Amino acid sequence: MRKVSNPLALAVLAFLLMEPMHPYELGRRLQETAKDRSFRYNRGSLYMVVKQLAKAGFIVEQGSVRDTERPERTLYALTDEGRAELHDWLRELVATPKAEYPHFGAALSLLSVLDPAEAVELLGRRSARLAEEAAQIREAVRAASEGGVGWIFLVDDEYRLALLEAELRFVATLVDSLGRSDYIETWHTIFGSRNDGG
Repeated sequence: MRKVSNPLALAVLAFLLMEPMHPYELGRRLQETAKDRSFRYNRGSLYMVVKQLAKAGFIVEQGSVRDTERPERTLYALTDEGRAELHDWLRELVATPKAEYPHFGAALSLLSVLDPAEAVELLGRRSARLAEEAAQIREAVRAASEGGVGWIFLVDDEYRLALLEAELRFVATLVDSLGRSDYIETWHTIFGSRNDGG
């Protein structure tokens, strides 16, 4: 069990590996590098994670800085224990598959409750959104690559794109299966009289 288990803590440790920073700067860097797509956070959660990391001994206060008219901000630096935690945690995440429970998986496990025609229509909407998101990521990766960003800094986007493309293929196959007459007949036999849709 990790002392701090929020994945956002991993990003904080990684950014502090480069240099000491205050939480506001950490948030700015997360947005600048588009890591905010991989780590869900808001200002409050970022400050909370920083406090948790400090309490665990992974980071320490290292003075303060005042920039422009803003109030003084506390700088945080990575400790040796924090560096070890970063590498150990990252190695574990890269090497060991972990069971995750995505909302779509939960919905799929109960998909038979929906009328096949409605399920097809809803999956069509999902496909459109997935395709739009995939196009946005492709464009972001292209622009970043042309801007000189190294491929290693874009692998999370490439991974997300691969997942989106796989899901698009899966949904297309599922739509075909839901449209088959044998499935529709079976569904009406089992659920038709019980599914009034509320």
